[in-house]
Amino acid sequence: MEVRTHSGRYEDGLAAGWLDKTVTIPAAVFKAYRRLRLSELDVMVLLHLLVFRTVDGVEFPTPEQLTGRLSAGPDEVMASLERLVKEGLVEIEQRLDPERDVHYEVYRIEPFFRKIAALEAHETGKDDKAPDRPAGIGSAAAPSAKAADDLFTVFEKEFGRPLSPMECETIVQWLDEDRYPEPLIRAALKEAVFAGKVYFKYIDRILLEWARNRVQTVEQAKEYARRFHGQK
Repeated sequence: MEVRTHSGRYEDGLAAGWLDKTVTIPAAVFKAYRRLRLSELDVMVLLHLLVFRTVDGVEFPTPEQLTGRLSAGPDEVMASLERLVKEGLVEIEQRLDPERDVHYEVYRIEPFFRKIAALEAHETGKDDKAPDRPAGIGSAAAPSAKAADDLFTVFEKEFGRPLSPMECETIVQWLDEDRYPEPLIRAALKEAVFAGKVYFKYIDRILLEWARNRVQTVEQAKEYARRFHGQK
């Protein structure tokens, strides 16, 4: 019989605590990064930006903070980060803290995950509408990258936190695969906020229900919502 020492129990508890702070990384990242001509260091820089944001709450880590977690030297790390920004895979966004009236910067890695999602969708033949979702909205023209970025910002504001890579991928899927119009996605988000159910599965169910009922505009969505709430 194995006897657990105090040190062993502490290690078990610490390991369990670490598992609570896991970061979900789509497998597509590891399958597709070479096609984006990224090195392993580039990917590690991206993933560390993700960990700093989602686990540590640091949206603009300093070069020293990044270098402290990587085996590469400061010059290599900064060269990698500059290359990612130049290639448009990482964006530096200016924001304003209204309470302190202070401008600050954040790293946005959503463009990288959006690019990965686009590659994955293209290679798996998901440019057409998925067969298990109703047709009727999927004939719209492909959305612009700006539409996705705008939605990322709106969702982050309503959720009160940065979006995860999987959540960003879901938004890209709504736009690129399901061809939901951007205004309709915004309307579904508002409906979820109104219902007090601000999570992605609920928003996806709203969009799917609208698609089944041929709801294609915001006005149609409002009318459908009035009828739906009137039946309760």
